[in-house]
Amino acid sequence: MGIAQRAREALRRKEAAPATAGNTTVGNTVENTAVYGPQLPEASTIHLVLDLALRVGEVQLASGAGAADATATVIAITNAYGLPHCEVDVIYTSITVCCHLGSGKAPITTLRVVRGRSHDYSRLTATEDLVQRITSFEISAEEAYAELERITNAAHPYPRWVSSLAWAGLAASIAVLIGAGPLLTGLAALVTALIDQIGRFLNRRTLPFFFQQAVGGAVATGAALLLFQSGVLGGGSASLAVAANLVVLLSGLSVVGVAQDAVGGYNVTAAGRAGEILIMTAGLVTGVIVALRIGVALGAPTADVAARLPPAASQLPLLVVAGGLAAVCFALASYAPLRTLLVAGGAGALGQLTYSTLSLTALVGPIPASAGAAVVIGFVGGLLTRRLRLPTLIVVVSGITPLLPGLATYRAVYQLAAEGNLTAGLSDAVLAAGVSLGLGAGVVLGEFLAQPVRTGIGRLERRFSGPRMSGPLRPSRRRLE
Repeated sequence: MGIAQRAREALRRKEAAPATAGNTTVGNTVENTAVYGPQLPEASTIHLVLDLALRVGEVQLASGAGAADATATVIAITNAYGLPHCEVDVIYTSITVCCHLGSGKAPITTLRVVRGRSHDYSRLTATEDLVQRITSFEISAEEAYAELERITNAAHPYPRWVSSLAWAGLAASIAVLIGAGPLLTGLAALVTALIDQIGRFLNRRTLPFFFQQAVGGAVATGAALLLFQSGVLGGGSASLAVAANLVVLLSGLSVVGVAQDAVGGYNVTAAGRAGEILIMTAGLVTGVIVALRIGVALGAPTADVAARLPPAASQLPLLVVAGGLAAVCFALASYAPLRTLLVAGGAGALGQLTYSTLSLTALVGPIPASAGAAVVIGFVGGLLTRRLRLPTLIVVVSGITPLLPGLATYRAVYQLAAEGNLTAGLSDAVLAAGVSLGLGAGVVLGEFLAQPVRTGIGRLERRFSGPRMSGPLRPSRRRLE
């Protein structure tokens, strides 16, 4: 159906009216013309609303939210402020919005580049609250823009040393989960605190994250080799120390975002996130290999690499507590609001309980056990967080952190670099990749299964395929098409 025919149909049904009208002179004849489309605010307001929506979407993408979340949020904001005909295109590094003004006017298109990534979950939570107020028509565009400016420029909710202690607590909790003793747990926490301070120093000097990961992997491995050479740690204990530190360095990578974007059909964004994960992991592996090579060259003997022991029934309470503490520490290190810590800790404890139960009772391997635990985390997180008005992303990412394959990653690198065992190294590498993919896909599946159970899902939710981890679920009161 052409533009003219659609306009005639709209007039006949009284569903549309001329937005602007005027006289056009053709030869000696004066013809009446009209532009059909929505009644829109002034151009300055349109630009303000588009910039506001783009900046909110930027905060979401920078915090690890999926492309579908950012798309739904941008459309909800523009729709709430009287721009019902907007098209949104989200890729990993930019957001583009095109606002259609009617049949006779050129559309307004604007773009915003996502230049950095952030682990500041307090900013994401505050932005989520702002979006709720916008879609509930409780705040004007000018007030919302000023509030977003305050949110993005606000300081962290608590001092930096609290975050450093939380990273150390995460390493200690992971060490307990993989079978370390008290001495090794304390050493893992101290090494992680050192890596955190070195990372902050390098980040202030804008060193690319690839090299920061490499330095972190080298410090973790070098410290463990030094303690092993001095006799403080045994060979297996040294590998557990490295594995605990590697989990800290792997935490926060967008394994959930990759699965969410891939399922939702945002293949370009999914590929971009996957590429970033590969680069960050490659940097980590590079640092570990360099440290191992230097250690061997200096005469450090090779040591056995411990395998992750299957959970025992008698240790189940300790493992559940350690999983919950690990999730709490990650959320705290990422500056999550205090009201989210209890929910994040519950997700971590529940995930570890599910993983241990599956490993004990069903006798399944680590990949299906991890995937099953992630499904439970995604399902419960999807139900509770929307009820409590918390971003689902914070809870599920924190919940799967204790299950990340740090030990399998180190075993793979050690087998390939130090011992030259290609078969064993590739086997462990495939195991680590399988666990990571299982965690991401499991969380997405759990969130998807929670959707029919959750009430109040409106038309805006159904416009986008795949589960939602952030942004509004309820539709705006204005028309979307």
